[in-house]
Amino acid sequence: MTDPGSDTSPTPTDPTSPGDPATYASAGVDIDAGERAVDLIRPMVASTMRPEVLGGLGDFGGLFAVDTDRYRQPVLVASTDGVGTKATVAQSLGRFDTIGIDLVAMCVDDLVCQGAEPLFLLDYISTGSVEPAQMAELVSGVAEGCRQVGATLLGGEMAEHAGVMKPGEFDLAGFAVGVVERDAILGSSRVRPGDVLIGLPSPGLRSNGYTLARHVLLERSGLTFDGPAWPGAMTTLGDELIRPSVIYTPAVRAAIAAAEVHAVAHITGGGFEGNVPRALPEGARAVLDRGSWEVPAIFGEIRRLGHVPDGEMARVFNLGLGMVVLVGADSADDALEAMGASGLVPAIVGRVEEGERGVGLVGRGFWPGDDDDPVRSG
Repeated sequence: MTDPGSDTSPTPTDPTSPGDPATYASAGVDIDAGERAVDLIRPMVASTMRPEVLGGLGDFGGLFAVDTDRYRQPVLVASTDGVGTKATVAQSLGRFDTIGIDLVAMCVDDLVCQGAEPLFLLDYISTGSVEPAQMAELVSGVAEGCRQVGATLLGGEMAEHAGVMKPGEFDLAGFAVGVVERDAILGSSRVRPGDVLIGLPSPGLRSNGYTLARHVLLERSGLTFDGPAWPGAMTTLGDELIRPSVIYTPAVRAAIAAAEVHAVAHITGGGFEGNVPRALPEGARAVLDRGSWEVPAIFGEIRRLGHVPDGEMARVFNLGLGMVVLVGADSADDALEAMGASGLVPAIVGRVEEGERGVGLVGRGFWPGDDDDPVRSG
């Protein structure tokens, strides 16, 4: 019989009592896995090395000697960015080899807006648990992006956030540094009415607007990653959403070398409205002709399924233009030729006019079936 005066419930474990020793691994952080991941990424990092790099992988800080013989008055340009919620798409698909390209694009394509040559990049990966193969895939994309622009992957960090992030979850951020001659810095002070706007195409979302895209396509509409991206599409929705970003830096630098480039606008979060005016001085207005480039079908599908207003679409997404280059009218042909030789298909998409600083959209609508009568907005 149970003694009514006794307590038969289990005795709580005393955290200070003797028992199995606690380790970092038992708490959720596997140092050995981190070291295995570093071994896997070592050759990828080595493939991006420039001659200015001093030291090697494993130092406490990356060393980079700026070649002062190449620059009279070198100015360093720095940027930082991430891949946003596109990371959740990669996690859902189990595809990690290209999202590092997106990271490099977001960072270095900001640098080139100042006219800078990218020198090096550092990456930061936070994760619930270090899975060496996954980490290696992520870094392989970063290394590929660095090779595309001739930058060194100078260092990075893998931070294991056990108990905060789930195993397999990750976030990816980057920090890039470039250099430009002081008197060659691009910007709004160079722009004049009469300048031509040249657009560089974006075949997909790049890394912007994914929260809205996922909300409309996956949450509200219930589409699946393995289904068609839109009715009649030859690609799956998963392929469309994981499509790696175009890196525009090589093409823009080719234009800078060949033509009178005045300013560059990277069309990321904020769309045309949030980014093009950053390249304009007071008293100058950018006018974009909506009929001068093709809007990829994925944007129309987001608009259709989410009943997203046109103004919201243009404020969130790039709508097929990832970069707008502002050049002197007399050298527009030279810029087009130089960027075309870099493998892209640039097009004249507008002009700079006198007026209140901002962006205007003219011409036919973006979407099939829209009224083709010329309209002016913005």
